[in-house]
Amino acid sequence: MAETVAVRMAQRGGMTLPKALRERYNLKPGDTLTLVDLDGVLVLSPRRSEVGALADELKKALVDRGETLESVLAALRAERERRA
Repeated sequence: MAETVAVRMAQRGGMTLPKALRERYNLKPGDTLTLVDLDGVLVLSPRRSEVGALADELKKALVDRGETLESVLAALRAERERRA
């Protein structure tokens, strides 16, 4: 079952993670965490976000194929119309 922990934000926005969580995930001072805002539900993850790297890979693949933003958007519009 998911564990719920209350934390309090300090005046300058900092928060302290409970020691048990820092130990469980081997978090050290200076570690970077990923914070995702899911429309008001904040998810803090000790794992590095891969979204940026995946976006870069996708961009490279599209550029290598000669695609542009405009051609990708046109293809998306056409597919939406086809499915409607």
